[in-house]
Amino acid sequence: MRIGLIHYSGPPIVGGVEQTLYYHAKVLADNGYRPQLLVGEGQSFDPRVPVTVIPTLYSKHPEVLAIKAVLDSGQTDDRFDRLRHSLRERLGEAIAEVDVVIVHNALTLHKNLALTAALWDLVQTDLSVPIIGWHHDFAWDRSQYRAELHDGFPWQLLHHPWPDVVNVVVSDAQRDRLADLYSASPEMIHVIPPGIDLAVSGNWTEKTKKLVAELGLLQADAILLLPARITRRKNIEFAMRILAELRDLSRQDIRLVVTGPPGPHNPANAAYLQSLLSLRATLGLEPAAHFLYQLDVADRLVLDEHTMANLYTLSDALLFPSHEEGFGIPLLEAVYARLPIFCSDIAPFHESAGEQAHYFSLSDTPHQVAQAIAETLLAEPSLLLRRRVRSRYTWTNIVRQKLLPLLERGYVG
Repeated sequence: MRIGLIHYSGPPIVGGVEQTLYYHAKVLADNGYRPQLLVGEGQSFDPRVPVTVIPTLYSKHPEVLAIKAVLDSGQTDDRFDRLRHSLRERLGEAIAEVDVVIVHNALTLHKNLALTAALWDLVQTDLSVPIIGWHHDFAWDRSQYRAELHDGFPWQLLHHPWPDVVNVVVSDAQRDRLADLYSASPEMIHVIPPGIDLAVSGNWTEKTKKLVAELGLLQADAILLLPARITRRKNIEFAMRILAELRDLSRQDIRLVVTGPPGPHNPANAAYLQSLLSLRATLGLEPAAHFLYQLDVADRLVLDEHTMANLYTLSDALLFPSHEEGFGIPLLEAVYARLPIFCSDIAPFHESAGEQAHYFSLSDTPHQVAQAIAETLLAEPSLLLRRRVRSRYTWTNIVRQKLLPLLERGYVG
């Protein structure tokens, strides 16, 4: 499916709409679609995404600004009509090459009314290409714009629903405002929020990106980190039994990530890993207990410090059930990453984490420890917010869960 994305400008121009274009285009391309940008200012940012620049789409183009100055006074002139006609011709040719058009802001904002009027003209023709109006801002809803808006054409195009155009806004609050502006039912307006790129905000390494994708970590309800080599004193089998109990208690997709390889100085550690893999199968934890040493992307090596730091910030808690330790550096790293700590009640951990960690006795049953974790962690507001962001507000999930169904449910094709 070919998808045309229209806006005044695109990347690398900095702005919320430009960011939306960037991520929508990349995720659409990742999912086998063929997006292309039609913008007044912008550059190529992905070889899969053609960028066509039509300079007079840009809201700050000198010709557009000159026309806007006249429009702001309540008048139109020949320059408006000429640009309207020119854009109608250019856009008509471009739209003929796609299967659906997504227009950002031009149907509700007055920054280039010749563009708005040209799109209106195309909608009035026998246009076979469906149009989605993606409305981030509403001129008629902003007091600072009232002096620039007037009765009649073309200003009234901004506060009436267009025939056969599918309307999208970025929040429920925006939906209510647009419904009031359009004197329409909110049910006719779709809500698709913007998002964030966790890989960018978290400064992920390429290895982290591959690990997250391969393990589906963004789909997890909670991630428990066990940063240790695979040796018996780390008591990893106890962590796995806790995980099984915790998943059973919560009915949530909780994961355990064990970061290290088998310890290098004891040949028995390889056998210990095999026993852990057997236990994982017995407990039905193959989709939930992850040994990064097994993954090709980990290169069967100790992860670099940058990737380890990523895993700390990505996780929701540290689980560290060691039988014995000399000190407990992972507890310090967890503190700096703002992770709650659930660890065995041994003297070195009290020395490193003080009384701020959540301690459990090694004589406790896995069920008892899981209950304590569930009561403490799963009701923690910060965890609930992190889960909300991971599940709802990453660009990949937004496009897959919201935009793709909209494109495929009869509005196009």
